[in-house]
Amino acid sequence: MSAAHTSTGRGPGHAVVIGGGISGLAAAHRLLQGGARVTVLEASGRLGGKLHAGEIAGVPVDLGAESMLARRPEAVELARAVGIGGRLQPPATATAALWTRDALRPMPKGHVMGVPGDLAPLAASGVISPEGMARIAQDETLARTETGEDVAVGEYVAARLGREVVDRLVEPLLGGVYAGDAYRISMRAAVPQLFEVARTRRSLTEGVRDLQARAAATAPQNGQAAPVFMGIDGGIGTLPAAVADAVRRAGGELRCGAAVDELHWAGDDGWRIRLGDRTLTADAVVMAAPAGAAAHLLRQGSPAAAAELATVDYASMALVTMAFRRADLDRVPAGSGFLVPPVDGRRIKASTFSSHKWGWIGDADPDLFVLRTSLGRYQDDADLQRDDSELVALSLADLGAAVGLTARPVAATVTRWEGGLPQYAVGHLERVAKIRAAVARMPGALRVCGAVYDGVGIPACIGSAHRAADEILGTLTADRTPGE
Repeated sequence: MSAAHTSTGRGPGHAVVIGGGISGLAAAHRLLQGGARVTVLEASGRLGGKLHAGEIAGVPVDLGAESMLARRPEAVELARAVGIGGRLQPPATATAALWTRDALRPMPKGHVMGVPGDLAPLAASGVISPEGMARIAQDETLARTETGEDVAVGEYVAARLGREVVDRLVEPLLGGVYAGDAYRISMRAAVPQLFEVARTRRSLTEGVRDLQARAAATAPQNGQAAPVFMGIDGGIGTLPAAVADAVRRAGGELRCGAAVDELHWAGDDGWRIRLGDRTLTADAVVMAAPAGAAAHLLRQGSPAAAAELATVDYASMALVTMAFRRADLDRVPAGSGFLVPPVDGRRIKASTFSSHKWGWIGDADPDLFVLRTSLGRYQDDADLQRDDSELVALSLADLGAAVGLTARPVAATVTRWEGGLPQYAVGHLERVAKIRAAVARMPGALRVCGAVYDGVGIPACIGSAHRAADEILGTLTADRTPGE
């Protein structure tokens, strides 16, 4: 018997997917397309993970992730495949700001994840002090800064351009993705295009300009730039439900409240998956659970993979979504929202003006203005111990200081994401390679996917799921003989 286990019964092989977030659902969808039988086991009472559609004051909103990168194809293609491609919509406005140095300042253009190539718009924005601008200019003459196999984004950028660029630009932008600390996040894993520049060029700003020039050379010539991000009418949180419906139509089984207690390989009997007093058997497993849960389930079958997974840290955060009567507002804030550098010492880390940013929210009730704030960062989650009303009050206080908001919301809801975002520490890609290598040495067909491996964005999670599913499909067919 090879490591690719032959089906325990006649007909297509049976794959169990552990985890019903977007990664697990995308894996299930792909497996079904490949002819496998599929069961998805989700420990919580809801599918979708950090994609969560809800409503406030009768208006549809996202209570989790609200947009997906459109320049990677996986998420857009999946939305189309499950029948909701017609609901894809770009942001109605992408005019974002930074709340820093006690003012809302325009987000400067001409940067890659906060690293500037064009210094003129950065200087005009007032985000960086004159002394900070002078420090950036030294990048052109500094000796090369070595990266080694990996380096923290903040560490490298500060060495080249000074800490101001990291603290006031890179930190809030990376924080919007990872809720993390730029001085700990792996450049190679989180911003690979910058790592390639750092590895091959002496000047960081010159390398960024080259990146931008190459991007401009491949842009459409009709002047209509493709949207960077995409949303879905009704919220990104409706994508998991659409994928789940497609999985059911294809014959897949979806179980919520199905926490897996134990997973082990039983040789000719395949995988045995224990849920309380019940046991399932499967020919293959896709592990789409967060790192801690995956480590727990793999500790017997692959102690090496479990040990690496156990080292992955997570950040927690909370989203405060509020609806205001427009008639109660002295003025309606402009733009799509703002980011807040941690160095400014505010409570919120960002605010999105949802009624401006997403057309379906503004159209749902033109008399309401919906916005949301986020609180909490990696190792900065003391405020998350407060109750919901206190988080609303903290958000209102900061909004008052930032945009002069004095009205009270007619509705507010707080969504907490405990351990919601994996942190890509320096050496993350090496850690992921070790996990996958250890998993590949296991006797049965098992693969891992999700936000902890190949990127925390929705397209990256779907791409990770497709990789795992395709490899599993290979194992389900490798040992099968015609007629089985």
